[in-house]
Amino acid sequence: MIHNKPLLTSRRKELRNNSTPAEKTLWSMLQHSNLGGYKFRRQHSVGAYILDFYCSSEKLAIELDGDSHFTDEAIEYDLERTAFLNALNIKVLRFLNTDVYSNLNAVCERILAEIENLTTPSPS
Repeated sequence: MIHNKPLLTSRRKELRNNSTPAEKTLWSMLQHSNLGGYKFRRQHSVGAYILDFYCSSEKLAIELDGDSHFTDEAIEYDLERTAFLNALNIKVLRFLNTDVYSNLNAVCERILAEIENLTTPSPS
């Protein structure tokens, strides 16, 4: 079992209960399949990693980055995490918290464009 390991249940719940303002803002657009009819989960775990948002039907992870993501250690961690997810054919989209605050519509449009990219067959 690689998704939502029971070992991470309490941590996932803690993260959901203590969402950042940017996560709350984006979640308001993603919840209840509001964005293009796609179902997203928040604080979904894959392996040892907990994703901010995950659309399982499209294998798309959405990560929001605040100031803590800009240290050398955090950058390395995020690179390892993305490589792990990509190896499972999960695409990772990253947005800055400031992007969510300043242009939520553009963030949502980018997410939908990526889903369209993922579902459009490659030309033969």
